[in-house]
Amino acid sequence: MSMIGNLLRVKSNELESYIHNSELLEERIDNETGPELLDIDKTWEGILYILTGYGLSNLELAKPPLKWVIIGDNIVDENQDLGYGPAEFRTHEQVKEISSALELIFDIEFRTMFQNSDISMREDIYPGILWPEAEDAFHYHFEYFKLIKEFYAIAAKNNEAVISFIN
Repeated sequence: MSMIGNLLRVKSNELESYIHNSELLEERIDNETGPELLDIDKTWEGILYILTGYGLSNLELAKPPLKWVIIGDNIVDENQDLGYGPAEFRTHEQVKEISSALELIFDIEFRTMFQNSDISMREDIYPGILWPEAEDAFHYHFEYFKLIKEFYAIAAKNNEAVISFIN
């Protein structure tokens, strides 16, 4: 079974309603088909590791705002399970910090970060496979990184919060 990462852009008042009634978030996710929802496939921990040098097992050592790109510090409802745990969120202020940090990472910087991470040889970072070709691993993560960067730029421009979950 695959663990698929997802990011959802929401207005601040929507976020508040989801915090007060997390069932509304489940309904939204079940019915969302628009550009507000970004499926980042299995790249979620790989991108986190490339950007911060840390995976889930030692994420507490990573520094914001890049730490927040995939995994937020705030939980919508600790009792809710959307597949692999509860949804997490970043406020619109955190989204602006994330977007500003991502804007500083150009294509060449991402390639250098990727090469320094040696992600293609890391079995402890999901999906935990040894890539037959490092270049394949780079392109897989880079394509999703570009989508994430654009996603956060739009969210920052629209003064939106971001919710993440793995299902």
